[in-house]
Amino acid sequence: MPATASLTGLPEVTVPLGELVPPRCRHYFTGDTDVRSYKARCYSFGGSVQYMPLVRAFLNTCAATQTEDYRYLFTLLGSELANNAVEHSRSGEPYGTYTLKCERRNGGLKLTCRDQGARDCARAEFDRCSYLRASPNGLDLNAESGRGLALIDALATTWGDNGIPEYRQVWFFLAYDLTDNLWNTAA
Repeated sequence: MPATASLTGLPEVTVPLGELVPPRCRHYFTGDTDVRSYKARCYSFGGSVQYMPLVRAFLNTCAATQTEDYRYLFTLLGSELANNAVEHSRSGEPYGTYTLKCERRNGGLKLTCRDQGARDCARAEFDRCSYLRASPNGLDLNAESGRGLALIDALATTWGDNGIPEYRQVWFFLAYDLTDNLWNTAA
């Protein structure tokens, strides 16, 4: 049987998400080891919104040594990157995946989301750079889309992407010090 054969004939079952994590990576989601000892953590997720609780556990554990506000904000922004990968790229198609990489930097955490590229792009579009921009109305309460990048633009210290639609990498850096962050000043 070819590797691309459909699995539609298999029954649906409920499996705890933790069962999908290899034992060598379980501490990425539980904080069972000293999280200060890592420089980078990288994990690939299935391209379905059903994995979002696992994504949030990964992100929260990456920021486990920080304040509750920082962990919440880092997890929120990282979840937006993951959701965008599922909703707007081939990562959200059957058998799709995306990878989150968290790196400890001086003064904060950098998160990169690498997806499987844009859907329905002509080959000519892949030959030129196309950088993402936040929607200017994304934070409007009546906006129906564009909120994810608008949140990242407003709340991350810096953010950007590689400009390659065929193999997109979107990243943000969130400084540990939230003193001047809109998140802190809005409260």
